[in-house]
Amino acid sequence: MIEIHAVTIDAADPYELGSWWSKVTGLPLGDDDNPGDPEIMLRTKQDPFLLFIRVPEGKAGKNRVHLDVNAIEGSRDQEVERLLELGATIFEDHRRPDGTGWVTMHDPEGNEFCVTRNQAERDGRLG
Repeated sequence: MIEIHAVTIDAADPYELGSWWSKVTGLPLGDDDNPGDPEIMLRTKQDPFLLFIRVPEGKAGKNRVHLDVNAIEGSRDQEVERLLELGATIFEDHRRPDGTGWVTMHDPEGNEFCVTRNQAERDGRLG
């Protein structure tokens, strides 16, 4: 048996990408994380945490693993709009007329992540 300790994301600039994800998630950068550091960590309430590590090569092709996220407050569509304002881009829009589906987005370095409906939306408690 294993447990997941961290989700590691390759980055050209770990501090910049970690700072962007900090704005997106509300998770703070570590007190000792600084521009130019080769690793940046966003600590969650419990493992796994997000770890951004500098790599020399740029992103090539589709990520084999990605994050699925949903809004803590508000709807999937409101969250997509907030993420666009923060600098994410829409890669593929899989929203359906009946309200189901998800949106695949790219972070500022091109890493894919999907924005899904939260439990309130799936239960019909949020319009």
